[in-house]
Formats: sequence, structure tokens, C-alpha cells
Amino acid sequence: MKSVSLGEFEELVLLIVAAQHDQSYGVSILEGLEEQLERKVSISAVHVALKRMDEKGFVKSRFGGITKDRGGRRKKFYVITALGKSMLDQQYALRTRIYQQIPKISFT
Repeated sequence: MKSVSLGEFEELVLLIVAAQHDQSYGVSILEGLEEQLERKVSISAVHVALKRMDEKGFVKSRFGGITKDRGGRRKKFYVITALGKSMLDQQYALRTRIYQQIPKISFT
């Protein structure tokens, strides 16, 4: 079986998807990232990350209804899967373990 990994940007996108639970779509994810990172993010980068994570099984998507204000286009909503949550848990544990190895010294 091929090993699946989670890149740094993918991790951030996946965290936003999880936080927005069942209400996340491209623009809402973009806005969430920009708010948290306090910098501009490319919508294309968000869509590429979502596509990769969908292929890896970290998220799943569904289409919302057609709306007039979107010119007849439907929103594509994303939710985190059990595999995606497990991957976030592993990343969190890894980062915490490494962070805890920082010596208790003063950096002043």
C-alpha cells in the first residue's frame, strides 16, 4: 500500500475544513486561511490541496444546491473523513513530541 502524507499547506487546509465542519467550500476555506495566516492565499492553491486530499481520502465532497446568486453554479462542500482526522491527530502528536524536546532554557 502506498504511504499517504500530509504537506504543511494541506494540513492547514484540512484544519480549516475540520473547523468549519460541513460548511466549508473553496471561498470559506480561503477566507479562514487568510484570517488565520494574516496573509493572502491563492484560491487555486486551496483547490489543488483539496483535490489532492480528496484523492488521498482525507476529505470527501458533495455539491450543494443550484443558486441564482451564483449564476446557476453549485458550491462544492468538503468534510474531513476519519482518515483525515487520524492524519491530523498524528501530525499534532508528532509536532507536540518535537516541541517538548526543546530544552527549558531562556531565550532572552
